[in-house]
Amino acid sequence: MAVLRTYCVERPLRICFEMMGHFIGSHPWWFLIAPLIFSTCLGSGFYLLQDRMSNDIEEQFTPFDGQAKLERKYIQETFTGNDSTFSRLRLSTDGNYAILIATNDRNILTVESLQDVLDLDFQVRSMVVQFDNQSFEYVDVCTEVMGSCTSNDILDIIKTNASNIDTVNLTFPWYNLNSRSFPLYLSLGNVKLLNESTVVESAKAIQLYYYLREDNKTKTDLWLESFIKLVSNISSADIQVSYSTSMSMQWEFEKSPGSVIHLFSITYAIAITFSIISCWRLDNVRTKVWVAACGVLSTGLAVLSGFGLLLLLDQPFVMTVASCPFMILGIGLDDMFIMISCWQRTSVLDGVPERLAYTYKDATVSITITTLTDALALFLGCSSPFGSVRSFCLYAGISICFCYLYSITFLGACMALNGQREAENKHWFTCANIPEDLPSRSSKAFGMCCVGGSYDRITEKEETEVVSHMFEQFYGPFLTHKSTKVCVFFLYAGYLAVSIYGCFNLNEGLDIRNLALDDSYLIKYYNDQGQHFAEYSCNVMVAVKQPFAYWDADEQKHLCSCISHFESLNFVNGTLAWFLSFVQYANASNLNISSQESFLTHLPDFLELNAMFKHDINFTADTKIRASRFFVQTLNNASTKDMMIGLRKTAEECQVDLLVYHPAFIYFDQYTVIMDNTIQTITVAVMVMLVVSLILIPSPLCSLWVAFSICSVIVGVTGFMALWGVNLDSISMINLVMCIGFSVDFSAHISYSFVSSPKSDVNEKAIDAMACLGYPILQGALSTILGVLVLSMSGSYIFRTFFKIVFLVITFGLLHGLVFIPVFLTLLGAFGKWF
Repeated sequence: MAVLRTYCVERPLRICFEMMGHFIGSHPWWFLIAPLIFSTCLGSGFYLLQDRMSNDIEEQFTPFDGQAKLERKYIQETFTGNDSTFSRLRLSTDGNYAILIATNDRNILTVESLQDVLDLDFQVRSMVVQFDNQSFEYVDVCTEVMGSCTSNDILDIIKTNASNIDTVNLTFPWYNLNSRSFPLYLSLGNVKLLNESTVVESAKAIQLYYYLREDNKTKTDLWLESFIKLVSNISSADIQVSYSTSMSMQWEFEKSPGSVIHLFSITYAIAITFSIISCWRLDNVRTKVWVAACGVLSTGLAVLSGFGLLLLLDQPFVMTVASCPFMILGIGLDDMFIMISCWQRTSVLDGVPERLAYTYKDATVSITITTLTDALALFLGCSSPFGSVRSFCLYAGISICFCYLYSITFLGACMALNGQREAENKHWFTCANIPEDLPSRSSKAFGMCCVGGSYDRITEKEETEVVSHMFEQFYGPFLTHKSTKVCVFFLYAGYLAVSIYGCFNLNEGLDIRNLALDDSYLIKYYNDQGQHFAEYSCNVMVAVKQPFAYWDADEQKHLCSCISHFESLNFVNGTLAWFLSFVQYANASNLNISSQESFLTHLPDFLELNAMFKHDINFTADTKIRASRFFVQTLNNASTKDMMIGLRKTAEECQVDLLVYHPAFIYFDQYTVIMDNTIQTITVAVMVMLVVSLILIPSPLCSLWVAFSICSVIVGVTGFMALWGVNLDSISMINLVMCIGFSVDFSAHISYSFVSSPKSDVNEKAIDAMACLGYPILQGALSTILGVLVLSMSGSYIFRTFFKIVFLVITFGLLHGLVFIPVFLTLLGAFGKWF
């Protein structure tokens, strides 16, 4: 029976690369200098780096087409605010604010602790800030209610006198005073009630807000910066203070790249050292020291060119892109090790052009497969709804293309020049001609330093490295033994079981605090907020989007039914609605509001007494109600995803046209798309990888094994990252997309070498593949892990996550490439006709 092969693309490609290798080997200086000039020109784009920085958290880490953004647009267009009657509850954005939490481990509602809080509040309000040679205070930038700066409820209740706390009978969560209700759950945290009543016995935290106008951002940003400096230097024996501002997360996030800049130099130093050590030969002629150094330089040129080109093309540069060089370094070194391995299998008696031609013929197709899969996986990630994912995938994909280009040009030229030195039997460092054998009466030291150029006289090839010899003589036969194969199956079953278990425990969503550095003051603030103010969650606005006959009894039933459905949700605590308050007002005043005329007649008087409700009604020009809104208070007894989806579902099921919105939904929307988008991207990518493998690997079954390896590694990485405490968010999604490309590298190299082996027995094919590429694959894996190892010491969650996932990808990719896939390939011995 004829053997099924797919040489129609692979064979012509090998011939083309063979011709290219011969040409580069004949004219190495052209291909050495041209990439240097080219990358220098493109690198000029780095002058535009600051202008291209795009680190807006909402823009980069939330879905660009998220439902909440459309809901926000409707709210902003329908319910306009009023600077004279500011209401935090009715903000369509997070607002412009500073916030502090004062805590006391025992009870903060003592005269001493409250006096410290009042002193702190006074310092904040009287803080003087310089702007344009003028000074201003909080009163000059604060939001106002009826001509005065917005105040804090708890301080209003005690009338800014700490001694009054002994005479005030606080109730929680609401405190009523002179027909006014104060939501104390926003001000007091970790409250202990007296004998299960609503009376407050003690509390451990007080939260104070300072809201600013948004008419002059430069001015308010200066005030916020001064607030941070002031509060960070305050100390007290009775209270501990944590703090944040509306700009804090953005400012702290922008510090993250600076936290890893010093790691780049460490990484490249480690990479150069490892490459030189792993390519070092005791033979002073055959050693590949300069090729190793040029391999690291080649990856640097790739990053310089890729980043520079996109910066020149006005592409936004997001902070997550800063992890790209670590990834490119690993890919570039992997290609270098493969090329060196193939060079060492050529005859040393051939000319340099012929040796490089044979090297390209054997290595470049394999490198092309991995580059195509890496780049295509990343380019597919550009379809993500997250800006940070798009930017990373674009920069990484283009850089990988340049890495490939420089590997087959610049690095090939370096190998040719190094080959010329070897052909002339010159010392690697002095470039002086040295003898191949130790001259008589010469010392051993002379032999170690000044002798080289030996090779195997039988095969006419360079001496095999010790590690490659171990792969051929020991590891390969051990792995292909029947009992070993059985153990490998059990090992794979255990790996798969743990991975699947982890997948079912995977959490979704990006915790916003993870965007700040570990030593940021925000961490303490979020910890205090979670510890003391965790019971209550968002106060969500519900907009009635249609003109509604509030005076009609039947229509009232529909709306009241909707409100009841909201209140029946286990995570909803209560409702605040202008309509319900108006009904109570009418009943208390014996007013008849059962007709449209009487309803609209008495409504203005009610709104004059309750000015805040004016923001909740959208009137037409003839004073008819076009739209309105009410609010539901939620609790933290459900996940944010379940809360948001539950509210939206309840609104959709209502007979009235409703819309639910809260500024936090902008960030919560990631929960609705992250899983589906990740699965979709990975599925499409795996299909593309399969097509590439079918085209370039001359064996359909081996191509299927490569696709299987991709799926298997992805399942493993996803499961183990969940067990390692990494959520599925836009940051880990970046790494999972990258994982698709990385996961195919090792298995593709081994599979391609397996089917290209001239041996007939499947076990011998596996051993031959191990002998040829086992060591280069091991080198590539170690170089990649060493390249990202320093990121484990980063103070940024983003870069630590990058390390964790790359570590998992390389570990599992290596496990598949050197253990699972070779064994699985040999099991197809019964179908040997396919090979």
